[in-house]
Amino acid sequence: MKVEDQNTAAITARAPVFRRILLKASGEALMGAQNYGVDVNVAREVAGQIKDIHALGVQVAIVVGGGNIFRGVSESAGNMDRSSADYIGMLATVMNAVVLQDALEKVGVYTRILSAINIPQVAESFIRRRAIRHLEKGRVVIFAAGTGNPYFTTDSAAALRALEVKADVILKATKVDGIYSADPVKDKTATRYDSITYQEVLEQQLKVMDASAISLCMDNKLPIIVFNMRTHGNIMRVVMGEPGIGTHVSTDKLDKQ
Repeated sequence: MKVEDQNTAAITARAPVFRRILLKASGEALMGAQNYGVDVNVAREVAGQIKDIHALGVQVAIVVGGGNIFRGVSESAGNMDRSSADYIGMLATVMNAVVLQDALEKVGVYTRILSAINIPQVAESFIRRRAIRHLEKGRVVIFAAGTGNPYFTTDSAAALRALEVKADVILKATKVDGIYSADPVKDKTATRYDSITYQEVLEQQLKVMDASAISLCMDNKLPIIVFNMRTHGNIMRVVMGEPGIGTHVSTDKLDKQ
């Protein structure tokens, strides 16, 4: 048995620390090393990790972004009307949701897309009770089209949907291994936080999630874990409560492990 497989077996021997999670995956995370679009190999990798935690009985909801295709506040939007640009961004999230659904169902995980915009040919309309019922039936639920309203990011959609389906935690999947005091790519002296409070995130204006999403989580005491999705097995490690993975955002700082 490979070392990686032995480590996975050791982790799965324990019980998950979360019963129901909401995974926030950015569109950029699905882009891989490309400059645009979706890397299907990355989508398959993500699907495999989700399958592993789903097999443990963890109920999984996902909010996917659309920044790999179009972002309403990006340079590509030019001088477009903000509402029009945001609606295009919402449609980009639907495209990513269909890609992720295909990858999940190819590995045998039943999946439903629930869209905030009515697109019956590819997705069910979002109804909170329907979403919860799908989760209870063991289906992975992908929330697409953000909140269905312009001027709201998919971070805000993640916070909103997580609260609506009573998720235990938001897992914010990124390209870095947690929250830093500054951009670690631009500032080599930036330090990583093991844990941080919502208030500190807002006060330091850290670019974790937008302020509206952080405030919503803070008001409802919904914890957030920011971690690197590109490291194989990290979703499993976070769900199993393995220490040292990512940065925990909550009302109070965690004691150091």
